[in-house]
Amino acid sequence: MTLEKRLHDALFATAERVDPAPDLFARVVDSVDADRRRRARILRGLTVSGLLVAALGMLVLGMAEYREGKLLMDWWVLELITLALLLGLAFWLGPFIKRFGRSYAADVFRSNPRTGKSFIVLVDIVYYLIFTAYIFFTVRFEPAPGWGNTVGADQLQFEVSKVGGILLIIGVLHGMNLLLLPVLGRLFSMNRRLDDRVPPQDV
Repeated sequence: MTLEKRLHDALFATAERVDPAPDLFARVVDSVDADRRRRARILRGLTVSGLLVAALGMLVLGMAEYREGKLLMDWWVLELITLALLLGLAFWLGPFIKRFGRSYAADVFRSNPRTGKSFIVLVDIVYYLIFTAYIFFTVRFEPAPGWGNTVGADQLQFEVSKVGGILLIIGVLHGMNLLLLPVLGRLFSMNRRLDDRVPPQDV
C-alpha cells in the first residue's frame, strides 16, 4: 500500500468518527442573524448620514446669499458647519476604532481579559476628552482679525486646518497606542505570572 493510500484511509477513517457539533445549526443561525443585523445597522447609519448631509446642505444654501456672481455666507455659518463636522467625526470615529480595537486588545491581553476590557473603556474616555477639549480650544465666537463678516479664504483655511488637526492628533495617538499596547500587555502578563508564582503569606 502506498503512502498516499495510507494517508487517504487514515484521514477518511478519522472523518467518519467525527460527530457534528450539537449546536452547529444554532451557531450558523446566530451567525446569519448577526450578519443581517450588521448590514441593517450599516444601512441605517448610511441613511442617517445622508439625511444629515442633505439637511446641512439645505441649511447652508438657505443661509447663503448669491450676490455679484459670488456665493456669500456669514462667517458664523461656516463655524457651525465645522463644529457639526467635528462632532460627527467624534461620534463616528469612536465606535469605529472601538469595534476593531476589541479584537486587538483581546489578543494583547489574552492572559488577562478583564484588563483588556478596562483598557478599552479608559481609552474610549480619553478619546472623547481629547475631542471635547479640541473643540473647546478651537471654537470661535467672533471673526478673527482680517476675516470679515463673510467667509473668505483665511477663514476657510482655518476651518480646514481644524479638521485636519484633530485627524492628525487622533492618528498619532492611535499609532502610539498600537505600538505601546503590546508592551503593556507583556508587562501585565509578566506581573500576573509573578503574582501566581508567589504564594500568599499569612499575616
